Amino acid sequence: MTEHVPAEIVVRDATRDDAKTVHTLIGEIAAHQAQSASVTVTAEQWAGYLERPEITVLLAEADGEPVGYVSAVRRLHLWSGSDVIALDDLYVRPGHRDAGVGRLLMTELARRSGDLAITWGVQPDNDAAIRFYRRLGATVRAKVICAWPAGRR
Repeated sequence: MTEHVPAEIVVRDATRDDAKTVHTLIGEIAAHQAQSASVTVTAEQWAGYLERPEITVLLAEADGEPVGYVSAVRRLHLWSGSDVIALDDLYVRPGHRDAGVGRLLMTELARRSGDLAITWGVQPDNDAAIRFYRRLGATVRAKVICAWPAGRR
């Protein structure tokens, strides 16, 4: 009997050549969160975003195939007067969860962020994500996020 050996996970920067892959992964996380209708960005737009210095997208790959990603934006935190890393998405494809991929992506984002704080939001009913973030050592605080769509102002 042959034992299944997990593939080595490689984390790398996404480039403009990865725009379609990033777009596909965004579609997958949006579907997972029942928010597919909210995704209006195109792969062509992502090609440009991936060249912007304030945007970080890291891809996790196993045997050259994408298995997850983390995306973040460096921005100014006005209260502290210093930059922070605003994590947008952390997503690991089904079949690769609970194998250390999310931790690897977060660890690499933290390494690249140096001394900058990383902040993010999570749905309050996403118990698995909250447990994961607590295991990373993150502080989980309750906060309501509001949005004011342009069409409703």
